[in-house]
Amino acid sequence: MKIVQFYDDMSIRLGLIRGNGVSPFSFEGDMIDFIRSEQSPLISEDAVSIERLKFAPPVINPSKIIAIGLNYRDHAEESKGELPEVPLVFAKFPSTLIANNDLIVWDEKTTEKVDFEAELAVIIGKKVNGCTEKEALEAVFGYTCANDVSARDLQFGDGQWIRGKSLDTFCPLGPWIVTRDEIPEPHSLRICCWLNGRLMQDSNTRLMIFSIPSLVAFLSRHFTLFPGDIIITGTPHGVGAFRKPPVYMKNGDEVTVEIEKIGRLVNYCRTRKTGDA
Repeated sequence: MKIVQFYDDMSIRLGLIRGNGVSPFSFEGDMIDFIRSEQSPLISEDAVSIERLKFAPPVINPSKIIAIGLNYRDHAEESKGELPEVPLVFAKFPSTLIANNDLIVWDEKTTEKVDFEAELAVIIGKKVNGCTEKEALEAVFGYTCANDVSARDLQFGDGQWIRGKSLDTFCPLGPWIVTRDEIPEPHSLRICCWLNGRLMQDSNTRLMIFSIPSLVAFLSRHFTLFPGDIIITGTPHGVGAFRKPPVYMKNGDEVTVEIEKIGRLVNYCRTRKTGDA
């Protein structure tokens, strides 16, 4: 299933993607409530056009957003970094989450080097602690697209990755979740990023250094994973910081992440100056 979370007036609704339409669920609650319920959804026969939707992030207020650094061989090579022996783990805050078609916003006095990173996001489906790699995929609810937006001047300036990665709006997610059964092999997906229609990243998830089962098992040995937790699994080569000359996002830009079998996550950039509304 492709399950979308959207706004209906001030409420959050869930729906099933069917072609260019959305059939709402008869379910009271948000995506995390639905994942926890383990229910089969009751689906309305009425359909709404996708173009009329006001998307919400597929998950709102997860207990954790866990990010993995240098998890693609081609990205490690372009950044001249050594291949990690264990996953490089950092975090993003829930306040970074925005939806498909939302604005990525930053203050010009805070950062001048805002980069894009196309990533496959894993959505956890059940409470798990200390699982094995063989058990790990059973803990996955589904997958979606993510953009690990990064303020490179903050990230590289003092080495505090969380600060440079966790400005508000710096984790676009969506447009929907594709459940695990529809992607039985997540390690053979084309992953791309476009900036204003120019292809910047074009790779494949088979180049991951640490697979999804190994990541889930590794992380669950250190802290409990809960339904709705998000793992963004690293980005491939082509990011703006390591281009010559570097390419950073600017006011008015359109950035698109596309992952095979999932869809396209589109966002727009807006800068502001301190004191602007």
